[in-house]
Amino acid sequence: MEKLIQITSGRGPLECQWVVAKVLKIFLDEVKDHTISYEIIHREEGDENLTLKSVTILLKSKELNGFLENWLGSICWTGKSTFRKLHKRSNWFIGIFELEGLEKIKFNEKDIQFQTTRSQGSGGQNVNKVNTAVRATHVPTGQSVFVQDSRSQLENKKLSIARLKEKVLEQNIIQLQKRMQETWNNHLQVQRGNPVRTFSGTDFKKNHQEKSFKKKRNQMKKELKNYNNDLN
Repeated sequence: MEKLIQITSGRGPLECQWVVAKVLKIFLDEVKDHTISYEIIHREEGDENLTLKSVTILLKSKELNGFLENWLGSICWTGKSTFRKLHKRSNWFIGIFELEGLEKIKFNEKDIQFQTTRSQGSGGQNVNKVNTAVRATHVPTGQSVFVQDSRSQLENKKLSIARLKEKVLEQNIIQLQKRMQETWNNHLQVQRGNPVRTFSGTDFKKNHQEKSFKKKRNQMKKELKNYNNDLN
């Protein structure tokens, strides 16, 4: 099973872009814990360092529905803005949604047309006497790449396939994003009052848990004190 998942700040301000970056790390940590394969397909950088407007992730696993039940929807972070100290708002929302239409994104190596030529150096001069450079074109979309990294035509061909696949998939995803952007924005507005997860604090811990050894030590002290009182 494969699913495309979008983590987005929607129309949210810079604070929401910061939350996207933070939630992405937690999301991927849980993905790894559940041994789910993933690949970051596309990311849109935020307006400041360490922020993201959106990120699209391809997940692969036999059991995705159960895992995603705890993530799909709106995510709330409660805390004071790290960018605007005097801002009164304390609840910031982002969205995590499944991108429909993954089945339409197909890439078949049989649809690639290859052309070979001599590698070009600065000024356009040929640097090889044999045709080692490769231009690969994905016929259905017209996307193409030119590769001359290696002196081996075979290696350049392998690289061209990988780069062309990435380019074609990215273009398909961008089109999906544009088509669904308004849906996400509306969805975010509707779901704000009912987040599937809420985080707080700059460490983004879902629930603060007191260290067990400290709790046990305090409990033992209390029991010892009561025991001494009983003896007296």
